[in-house]
Amino acid sequence: MNHSDVVVIGSGFAGLMAALVSACQKKSVTVLAYGAGSFPLNSGVVDILGYDKDHKAVASPLAALKDLPAEHPYHKIGQKTIEQAVEFFLGFTKAQGYAYTGSLDKQQWLPTPAGTLKPSCLVPESMQAQALHEKEIVLVGVKGLKDYYADIAAENLKKWLGLKQEIKTTELDTGLKDGRDLTTLDVARWMDTEKGAEECVRQLKPFGGPDKVFIMPQILGTRKLAIYEKLESSLETKIVESTGMPPSANGLRLRDLLLEALRELGVSIVENTRVEGFAAEHGKCQAVIAKGAVRARKYYADKFILATGGFYSGGIVMRDFGDAKEVVFGLPVELEEDPEKWSDADLFAEQAFAKTGVRTNDSLQPVDAKGNCIFTNVYAAGRILSGYDFCYEHSGNGVALASAYKAAMA
Repeated sequence: MNHSDVVVIGSGFAGLMAALVSACQKKSVTVLAYGAGSFPLNSGVVDILGYDKDHKAVASPLAALKDLPAEHPYHKIGQKTIEQAVEFFLGFTKAQGYAYTGSLDKQQWLPTPAGTLKPSCLVPESMQAQALHEKEIVLVGVKGLKDYYADIAAENLKKWLGLKQEIKTTELDTGLKDGRDLTTLDVARWMDTEKGAEECVRQLKPFGGPDKVFIMPQILGTRKLAIYEKLESSLETKIVESTGMPPSANGLRLRDLLLEALRELGVSIVENTRVEGFAAEHGKCQAVIAKGAVRARKYYADKFILATGGFYSGGIVMRDFGDAKEVVFGLPVELEEDPEKWSDADLFAEQAFAKTGVRTNDSLQPVDAKGNCIFTNVYAAGRILSGYDFCYEHSGNGVALASAYKAAMA
């Protein structure tokens, strides 16, 4: 019989964080993974809260939490738990040699490929952008890189920063030619090679110096901070890595960091397995039934953490309007029932459909319409939770981190 103290369903940021915190509590943990989660799709930064309900930029994420709507997951998680989750994450990344910087008290602003600035809370050292306000900027493009236009980004960034002087640009030629546009991941893998890193230094050296700062696409290798540190040392120039379009090199760095730590802690990771059912008795889940490539198996545990995501990742499905379903346990789903209010014509407005998710109590245990706990040993974490539009408010990885921590510590 496959029995663990904790079974985590899902391998996105929420799932892997829940597994990590559980394992650090000396629990035996099994992760049931189907796919790579959202890591290739985001920049790997942790946005706690970027914008308020009026879509105004938040100066202090911690101070702004109190003004969120009552149904927001952060109110259920609680400020103390959010603070503990952030402290845990910062300590973990530092210990693993991939330190993140930031705090709940002050927002950070990161350059994007479009030449705008994006708010975030916790970012890798390579993306810490304070130097943009202190040094002369050189924006680095890459020949053939998809969706990254250095001249346009430089023009836009000059306006955002209110600079009088022009932002200089240069283009890195990787020599990579395979008949298609390059992605940041292609270039990051080239940078992992000794030849690639040395060629990058050679081409950028004439533009560097201690009074300069390079803004580079998300191409600084696929493994922790090795390339970032090598370039800063060799060029004697501050480097700031921008956010980027998928696939995200930094998101994959974070995923690899978490997976490496989980394996060192003895966590069992079962890949390419889809959870299709469960066995329960007297309001307590006994096991989940997961189908791999060959056959279905039961995974027993004392506690289950559901981190399968929302509509985007298939954790919630809806074939007919109003008939949304959570796919593992068949849990009740909260959603806007009026089709006229389902979405806003303004693409960048808050969207009601984005708040669709599983209804929980303050312990993150799923509940029915009357607030009764359905399973006493099942907890929800991440995008599966109802009550927030992560895209509008820039809170996705923040809710994932804090809810995963709370679920694991329950």
